[in-house]
Amino acid sequence: MSMITERPDQGRSPGLLEAVPPTAGRPGGRRDIGAVVKAYVSLTKPRIVELLLVTTIPAMMLAAGGWPSLWLMAVVLVGGSLAAGAASALNCYIDRDIDQLMRRTKRRPLPAHTVTPRSALIFGLVLAVVSVVLMGAFTNWLATAMTAASIFYYDVVYTLWLKRRTPANTFWGGICGAAPVLIGWAAVTGSVAPLGWALFAVVFFWQMPHFYALAIKYKDDYARAGIPMLPVVRSAGRVNAEILIFTVLMLVASLAAWPLGLGPIYGVTAVLSGAIFLSEAVRLVLRSRRGEPLKPMRLFHWSYTYLTILFIAVAVDALV
Repeated sequence: MSMITERPDQGRSPGLLEAVPPTAGRPGGRRDIGAVVKAYVSLTKPRIVELLLVTTIPAMMLAAGGWPSLWLMAVVLVGGSLAAGAASALNCYIDRDIDQLMRRTKRRPLPAHTVTPRSALIFGLVLAVVSVVLMGAFTNWLATAMTAASIFYYDVVYTLWLKRRTPANTFWGGICGAAPVLIGWAAVTGSVAPLGWALFAVVFFWQMPHFYALAIKYKDDYARAGIPMLPVVRSAGRVNAEILIFTVLMLVASLAAWPLGLGPIYGVTAVLSGAIFLSEAVRLVLRSRRGEPLKPMRLFHWSYTYLTILFIAVAVDALV
């Protein structure tokens, strides 16, 4: 899912810098404790964790042909949430220099000086270790290896390397974003079937129009931070073409999953929700070509809805 000078920590607890006025958080410092908890939760990027779970649970249900073991589900949900939170916290640590330059991210705990870099680093590493140990103790080697590899890929390969060096960062970064589908499937069966790979492809291709829409909205932010997101370094025509191409590939992958083991509920849902997604992508491209206000967040927000609806259909089909 990147360094900067931090405000010095003078005489305060080693992990927390003052985030509220001296008169706030009294009596008893209760608001201070709440602010600390909120800051650490924010480091895990809960919206991303939520999205990962939306794809993981249906994948597990489909792999099991119904409800998997409730214990296994709990382990994967907790382990997956901790892994995603770890990757996000480490991402915040690495990206703290560019986060303070962007309006969208400057209120995150590190640029806002609510949490120190050292504390964020330790927090992320602890979450990573706990998540991998949990998966290793209660699932299998494949799911565990995928979990560890996803954390490493997101923070080292994507955040440290790809994000700052190539406009293809979104494409290659999509691998770790789609990995929870494979992790959930592997946790149930110890392997990944073609249907699991098809659902992985759906989430993988989905990420390009999803993040390109966000990058269009915050193009000036990314440019200010020196991040070569596609809308920053390529023409509008190139961005439009990639949005349409990857939307079509996403739809093809979603339809390819249908005959591999899914029923009519999924099929109808994939066709209808995919058609709406494609229409939103086309509208964005047409507005761009006509020089009209782009409204990219329409596509961005619908993309969340699309993925949720599609994977709910996966879960329903797994039960009927």
